Amino acid sequence: MKKKFIAAVLAGAVMISGLSVSVMADKEKTFVYGTTGYSEEMGDAGLNPHDNYSGWSALRYGVGETLFKYNDNMEVEPWLATDYEFVDDTTVKITLRDGVKFSSGRTMDAQAVKECLENLVKVHDRAPSDMKIDYIDADGLTLTIYTTEPCPAIINYLGDPYGAIIDMEYGVQGEGGNANVAGTGPYIAEKVTPTQIDLVKNENYWGGDVKVDKVTVKSFSDGSALTAALQTGDIQGTYGLQYDNYALFDGNPEYTLNSCATSRCFFGQFNFESEIMQDQNIRKAVEMGIDKEGFCSVIMEGRGLPAKAAFPDSFSYGNEAVETVSYDPEGAKKLLEESGWKDTDGDGYADKDGQKLTIDWLTYPTRLEQPKLAEYAQATLKEIGIDVVVNNTSDHTTYAADGNFDVYVSSTTTAPTGDPEYFFTSTVVGPKNYGKYENKEVTALTEKLHQAFEPEERAKLATELQQKILDDDGFFFVSHLNMGIVTKSNVKGMAAHPCDYYEITADLDVE
Repeated sequence: MKKKFIAAVLAGAVMISGLSVSVMADKEKTFVYGTTGYSEEMGDAGLNPHDNYSGWSALRYGVGETLFKYNDNMEVEPWLATDYEFVDDTTVKITLRDGVKFSSGRTMDAQAVKECLENLVKVHDRAPSDMKIDYIDADGLTLTIYTTEPCPAIINYLGDPYGAIIDMEYGVQGEGGNANVAGTGPYIAEKVTPTQIDLVKNENYWGGDVKVDKVTVKSFSDGSALTAALQTGDIQGTYGLQYDNYALFDGNPEYTLNSCATSRCFFGQFNFESEIMQDQNIRKAVEMGIDKEGFCSVIMEGRGLPAKAAFPDSFSYGNEAVETVSYDPEGAKKLLEESGWKDTDGDGYADKDGQKLTIDWLTYPTRLEQPKLAEYAQATLKEIGIDVVVNNTSDHTTYAADGNFDVYVSSTTTAPTGDPEYFFTSTVVGPKNYGKYENKEVTALTEKLHQAFEPEERAKLATELQQKILDDDGFFFVSHLNMGIVTKSNVKGMAAHPCDYYEITADLDVE
């Protein structure tokens, strides 16, 4: 089998009038960005793409770039690469873009990319199982990757933020939330902390003129403080506003609101090592006791879309392709009664053998929607007799890894590579399967998906896989995010993107 994709050459001309240059010659352009999307508790603090989800920050804030990127339709396009060819099922040859330099000054060639990818698969928790890399050859600007088995989605995975290409000779400066790297992007990080990144423009950026001289990215954990900072002018742009605060800026000529639907999904994992959660009736009752429509319309102010499964309607294997239970409090009560749980003492909660039906709900505060979802579910599940004890903690990953939960609600971008495989390999059968869900048929189908080349077959398998985990009540899905970026009206070149990356780019400008 031989498949080839010839990249469309992405070219653009940067035209700046002499008048504009003279006016701005002595005036430094700065931009301060506030976000709830950068923190240690979400695993994306620091800029080292080989560490957890920190590659998201490298891409979001203009420091790193990948070999391939995704357009507005989530289709793969070349970025640091110019084209690729599957020589056979286990060999892909990639041609790299000429004239690219790291911020360290080193030229980006195949040898540099080889070093980066080899380190990635050596230390990262997801990349090795995703890409199945056996070994890599480097020759000038030609990179040849050999895989241990067919890996049709490898090009998609090379656009994942963990695939940001960094200079391994420069290395990783600092650890964890302080980690800095030398990438190829329009900005260079001068200082990195778990709560702030200070950026300066890359004067030698291969992609053209970088318009803003300095950018500061500030992390906010409090939604009200984020809103206030935008109103007072302490920041000029935001990501992650509270949903009831968008109305303060929508339609106001002093601000610009840019939004789009994404595959970011708020979802729950059941702990299959919990005695209570091993009862499928209870798992199904929890699902039937959460009013998704109400949560999206009332709590999320219409900026969320009810989810049946992992992928939104924009995908052929999205919501409409599967079936699951709907909000049905009375039906949920009947399921609990079938399992012997009924309110016998009149306190409003179901009980059995003297034990109240209580579930531990684990979530975290930085994604502002999640504590609200926990409170909402606490109220609606009380109506069917379930007592929900919420653990809203920044240390959620420790609790999740230790199995200290009955329900763990988090958010993830289920198709960050424009392909369905990621969600299943990372969360259903991979390292983020904190609930220890297991179904041999699901595992086999995931492996089959991993090796399927044809898009139609991949979509069919993605649909089948979702239906199976829904039928098992292994996971439940509440809402897909309609993300928004709000800026001052004089800020140009910032746009929300379906993959939830690419926030700070060379197009950013402050007029």
